[in-house]
Amino acid sequence: MKPETAAKKLGILLDAAPEEFRSGEVTRDELTALQADPPEWLETLRREGPHPRTVVAAKLGVSNSGLARAGIDQPLTTVEIKRLLEAPPAWLVEERARQAGVRAEKRRIAERDAARRDAGAGGGGGGAGV
Repeated sequence: MKPETAAKKLGILLDAAPEEFRSGEVTRDELTALQADPPEWLETLRREGPHPRTVVAAKLGVSNSGLARAGIDQPLTTVEIKRLLEAPPAWLVEERARQAGVRAEKRRIAERDAARRDAGAGGGGGGAGV
């Protein structure tokens, strides 16, 4: 697979990976080996960053769109993310509240759908019976 795909699966920023990782293809066996027994460079990237957008969003508890709305378009390090969480700016408070609302709405819909399935499961066939 392409290095971009492997980096995404590993949750790392491709540009921060070593040249030998970025320049060649990564086999499935190599990817599995990296996941099972990560080398020091991979552990360091995962621990310290810089992190890709999806990881930054997850660590901050916001969506990728929320990062875009806030103008965060660069990778962030773990230290930068911790600073934001320790003293959250207004945009982060707003985006986390928005994300919490989205999650609550998804739960509500899932519960409603489950209740509908449960209510419909006990009935007789609903046909004309002819």
